[in-house]
Amino acid sequence: MLAHERHAAILQLLQEQQSVKTTELMRRFDVSFETIRRDMEALEKEGLLIRVHGGATVPTTDYKEELPFTVRERKRVEEKRELSETASKLVSEGQALFLDVSTTNTEFAKVLKQRFERMTLITNSFPIASLLMDKPGFTIIFIGGVVRNEEWCVVGGFAESFVEQFHADAFFMSASGISLADGVTDYGIGEIQLKKRMMSRSKKVYVLADSSKFDAVSLTGVCALGDVDGIVTDSRLPIETANRYREAGIDIINE
Repeated sequence: MLAHERHAAILQLLQEQQSVKTTELMRRFDVSFETIRRDMEALEKEGLLIRVHGGATVPTTDYKEELPFTVRERKRVEEKRELSETASKLVSEGQALFLDVSTTNTEFAKVLKQRFERMTLITNSFPIASLLMDKPGFTIIFIGGVVRNEEWCVVGGFAESFVEQFHADAFFMSASGISLADGVTDYGIGEIQLKKRMMSRSKKVYVLADSSKFDAVSLTGVCALGDVDGIVTDSRLPIETANRYREAGIDIINE
C-alpha cells in the first residue's frame, strides 16, 4: 500500500472512530512503528489529526478559524459526496445555478458533471470552473474580481457587481456553521457579501452543509435560516438534531 493510500485509510478510520491506536494501524497495514509515525507526522502537519500518546485523535474543530482550502478538501469527503448526490435531485437539466467557492461545492460540481448534459454555472471558484470547463454542454460564467489566493476564488466589489447581471434558478451556498439561534455563518467578509448578492439573484437558495456544521457558529452571519429554502446534509446528522430544525420550520434534506 502506498503512503497516500494509508493516509486516506487512516483518515477514514478517524472519521469512524474519532481516535486510532498506533499498534492497531501497524497491524492493519502490516508496517513498522516508524512508518506509522511518519504517516501521522505528515497528517498532523496538514491539520488532519492530532498525535497523542499511543495514537491519534481528530482535531478539535474551531469554526472561527478557517483551515486552508487544501486541508478542507480532504476532510469529510464521504459526507460531501453523499450530500452532493442528494442536492443533485433538486436540479433540472438546463438550469442556471450559482455555486460559491467551497470544497463541498467542488464535490457537488463533480456530481453535476456526471448527471447532467446542459447547464449554466456561475461561480467565483477556480477549482469549479476548471473542473467543468471541458463539459461541452455546460456554459461556465466565471465571476470577475479580486483573486483571493489562499481560497482559489474571486471576491470584492467587482465580483458583487458582476453577479447583479444574472438571474439563476438556484444558488447552492456553502457554510461553515448552521445554528437555530445564529442562522447561517461563515468566515470571510468578502465572500459573505458575494453570497448575499447571489441569494438576491436566485429563485431558490439551498445551503450545502455536512452534519458537522450543525449547532456551530462561525465568524460572521450570512442570513437567517428562514431566508433559505432548505439545508442539504448527509445521513450522519443525528435524528434528534434534524427534528429540532424541522420543528423550527427548516427543511432538512438528507435523503
